[in-house]
Amino acid sequence: MPADFSLRANVINLFSNTILPGTIHVATGRIRAIDLDSAATPDPALPYALPGFVDAHVHIESSLLVPAEFARLAVTHGTVATVSDPHEIGNVLGVAGVEYMLASARSVPFKFCFGAPSCVPATPFETAGAEITAADIEQLFQYPEIGYLAEMMNWPGVLHRDAAVMEKIALAQRYDRPVDGHAPGLRGADARQYATAGISTDHECFTAAEALDKLAVGMKILIREGSAARNFDALIELLPEHFENLMFCSDDKHPDTLVLGHINQLVQRAVAQGQDVLKVLRVACLNPVLHYRLPVGLLRAGDPADFIVVDDLRDFRVRQTYLDGGLVAENGETRIPSVPCPVVNNFHAQPVQTADFALKAPAATATVRVIECFDGQLITARHDMPARVENGLVVPDVEKDVLKLTVVNRYQPAAPAVSFITGFGLKHGALASSVGHDSHNITAVGCDDASLARAINLVIAAKGGLAAVGPNGEELLLPLPVAGLMSDQSGHHVAEAYAAVDALSKRLGSPLGAPFMTLSFMALLVIPSLKLSDQGLFDGEAFRFVDAVV
Repeated sequence: MPADFSLRANVINLFSNTILPGTIHVATGRIRAIDLDSAATPDPALPYALPGFVDAHVHIESSLLVPAEFARLAVTHGTVATVSDPHEIGNVLGVAGVEYMLASARSVPFKFCFGAPSCVPATPFETAGAEITAADIEQLFQYPEIGYLAEMMNWPGVLHRDAAVMEKIALAQRYDRPVDGHAPGLRGADARQYATAGISTDHECFTAAEALDKLAVGMKILIREGSAARNFDALIELLPEHFENLMFCSDDKHPDTLVLGHINQLVQRAVAQGQDVLKVLRVACLNPVLHYRLPVGLLRAGDPADFIVVDDLRDFRVRQTYLDGGLVAENGETRIPSVPCPVVNNFHAQPVQTADFALKAPAATATVRVIECFDGQLITARHDMPARVENGLVVPDVEKDVLKLTVVNRYQPAAPAVSFITGFGLKHGALASSVGHDSHNITAVGCDDASLARAINLVIAAKGGLAAVGPNGEELLLPLPVAGLMSDQSGHHVAEAYAAVDALSKRLGSPLGAPFMTLSFMALLVIPSLKLSDQGLFDGEAFRFVDAVV
């Protein structure tokens, strides 16, 4: 048990909306009392004590770190808890994968709240490594760390009241668990139909108008700013009027950016834009705890001693982070010790050949359906473009930034699915990744078939990882041996290795802020408009397969 102590600070109370100097007394891991001074204004000589930050929706796996290592980095930025959807590892290993995350989380004092994945596999149009059924969800609800039904991505199933979908929602309601949403672009009557099924949140809004529609029908909106999808600027204008029904989240956070900051960065940005600091802190600290009923203290007498101390309410530099009265981070350094983690996996892909990616042209001239990706967004667009045909094959047109995209089944032998993409900007080489939402087959983009094969074979040899290959034999690999999604190394080591492979991807020409994160979403069929699964090119608006060559 951590030692008892007292701490002087300007104490922020998010229930009374006050900031007053006082002394916090901690005993046996809880706040015994808070003695406030008679002064009515903050003392400029004191730091500020406030409840810790909470990431209201994140896939820990996307940090490429196991939960224990994620926690060691997150606490340095004042994060004390996350609402974490483990459906990435669920797609690879099923219930056993979720249980792996719970076991890692228990090895550290950080407060993880995990969800029971609702959509594994995400669609029937891709090959996943496992299935999580309604019976599995009920089994998971027996764990105290499983606090909600994770994002219901099958919004068409919700709108049409599909029996299997509604069974899962009913289970959550029976066990008194909130149900998270995932409904990009849903507006008006459809948003109302979605919400009335029991969906309580959405983190996929990319316009304020969409968010307002969902707020109007009682949903809470999560303002997302991660490594791939960035919606902060589009949604922050909602905060003054709707702060009681907003939360901050990252959704997906790569290790190089997690080293630099977390939810604290969104708080800084909001305050810098002139937002009321107490409203911002309610969004960052209080709302997730209340909505998900997290066992996280909120800086009140009797609460667990989970709080942070910051220099000021401008930069929010974190001096200390406390969890259950224990000092877990101080001045940017974690105090949580690293713990060994076992390796689990489900990876059976065999090496590929250059010829596997050849795409025959039906004629001397042809048209290809091209996916357009966007920096900072998960949505894509579709373009029908003239194909470049050489020797009877449709080939990439690097000068026009039309590159080849492929998805290789990692669970069983199968021919690769091949299509074309624009927006990646590579001038040479290829990128490959075993992180491919949501089924996590191998996704790769490249300028030529030989480079594609090289990059993919690096990933296959390691049974998971991120690979970049360039001209003249240049190549880098970040191995991800844990389910092909996470490293078994320390957070800082993984951040450095990721930064190196990311830098190579940009030297190869990509202008994207996070090329590997963007690549990982090119197989996410539930986000429109055009995506590629291991089974073929998929139109996310018509919800059907289409031919790559028209």
